[in-house]
Amino acid sequence: MQLLLTVMGTNAEVVSHLLAKNPNNLYERGEKGLTVRLVYPKFSSEEVQVLIYVKPDPIELVKNSPDLYDITHYINDREFAASSIFVSSIRKALGTALNGKPKEEFNAWVGHLFEMELSFGPIATDLRDQEIEALFMPIGYQVEIERSQSFIREKSSARFVKLKGNQTVQMALRHVSILIPVMDNYKHYFIDEREIEKLDRYGEGWLESHPLKAMILKRSLRFQNMISQSKFYEKETNSVKIDEPSKIRLNDLRYEAIINYVKALAKKESIVDLGAGEGKLSVQLGFLDGIKEIISVEPSNKARLRALDRFELAKGKHGFLEPISVTGSLFYFDDRLRNKDVMILCEVIEHINEPRLPKIFETILKDYRPGVLIVTTPNQEYNAVYEMKEEMRHADHRFEWTRKEFKRNCENWSSPFPYQLSYQGIGEEHPIYGHPTQMAIFTRKGDSHS
Repeated sequence: MQLLLTVMGTNAEVVSHLLAKNPNNLYERGEKGLTVRLVYPKFSSEEVQVLIYVKPDPIELVKNSPDLYDITHYINDREFAASSIFVSSIRKALGTALNGKPKEEFNAWVGHLFEMELSFGPIATDLRDQEIEALFMPIGYQVEIERSQSFIREKSSARFVKLKGNQTVQMALRHVSILIPVMDNYKHYFIDEREIEKLDRYGEGWLESHPLKAMILKRSLRFQNMISQSKFYEKETNSVKIDEPSKIRLNDLRYEAIINYVKALAKKESIVDLGAGEGKLSVQLGFLDGIKEIISVEPSNKARLRALDRFELAKGKHGFLEPISVTGSLFYFDDRLRNKDVMILCEVIEHINEPRLPKIFETILKDYRPGVLIVTTPNQEYNAVYEMKEEMRHADHRFEWTRKEFKRNCENWSSPFPYQLSYQGIGEEHPIYGHPTQMAIFTRKGDSHS
């Protein structure tokens, strides 16, 4: 377990006074059965490195476990991983810096912004890379995440995090002291009022406006009666699901990919958003230049009413073309949808029983004949990144396809008709499992759309 803090620039050596640790002396202390060491691998007026290292006793880590007589509880990552155990063990060593109480002559440096890097890992976490980035980027860090090599399994879960930014030493240490346990989501100690006091103190000045505040509170304090006692608690944010930020982020990436593709088309005057739901994509299409008609098709009246509210809110904004809301379904032919420049099926097909899809695509490609058809759907292979097994990403999904299955089906649907196919991935690419969302583009041959 280790944390490496690197400070660069003029007067970097002041960091030793903010930490109240002499660079000429090895700091070594016992802390609840662990050995905590603090050393300076580099020390100059222009660059200082501070390495905080914790060596646990693996037997002590499991002594009070309820699974004491189960031999498998000795097999865990707690001896090596940057976790809540690590943070609680180094807190005393970093107390002077965390509390901003150096010797009086160095008080002015407590609020000084240094150019710095913080590296820690391997981190024990169930969060995805995007969620880790979403924890640190809003508070001023660039985030780099590396995965270690594994000779045992195809996908290594060990990740190392490097943060870069201009921060005060106090605030940087407060950030990691709160957010490493949030990533870990494992509490080896009893959560009581002292945990609330620590969160309220170390979160001051940054947690108030953090977009993932509700998630941080939930994973820090666990229990509703504890969460509600924090000064950062807001009743209306408490219902936010932990995984919602990443879900919204992926939706945004899907919309962005579709919008960017449509924007680059030469012919895009008429667009059909088929299975438009609550109209989120239709609204974004309404702000694109060169579009003269958007037909937003949705079978659910409840979703259509919400879409109409969205359209009404956007009507007053400059350059907005209001979509036409239509009650319709993929299962019924609608003559109004024929011969449009672009037709879009964004995260729709996986909600339909597979045997019905060939007839639906025959109707689209033979009868509707759009110049360009854009189809997105989840990539089932990427579910391994989410550590999912047989379950699907949504309870209403009837299937989720691998990249090979998606391409095979798209080729089968398009082969009788004059369309050529291309593919794109959407979201963060995994070297083995690809992107979380896959997108197919059917372009009618002979039509100059690109």
